[in-house]
Amino acid sequence: MTTSDDYPNEHYQKLKNELRRGVLILAVLAELSEEHYGYSLRKNLMAKGLEIDEGTLYPLIRRLEKQQLLTSEWREENNRKKRFYTLSDIGRQTLDALTDEWRNVETTLNTILS
Repeated sequence: MTTSDDYPNEHYQKLKNELRRGVLILAVLAELSEEHYGYSLRKNLMAKGLEIDEGTLYPLIRRLEKQQLLTSEWREENNRKKRFYTLSDIGRQTLDALTDEWRNVETTLNTILS
């Protein structure tokens, strides 16, 4: 099996990044089924094998909140103010629909790739 290290050409890297962008949205929505602040969200995603840098995560969170898929609340924890995020009702519905879509695409792609 080839890995990204085995196939580092520029076209592959661009396509890999495009593929990853959509997956990140689904992963962030799924992880925000439970409340997190930015750092804990990033840490949980990384612990589950999904690398995401702060320069990608925070703009994504802000965009999802602007789209009303997330709600947020400032709270103090350990003498620091942190912004906690969770899914809104629309966010939960969207996550459910995107999860169904992901599973359909995955099934179709598995059929095509085998």
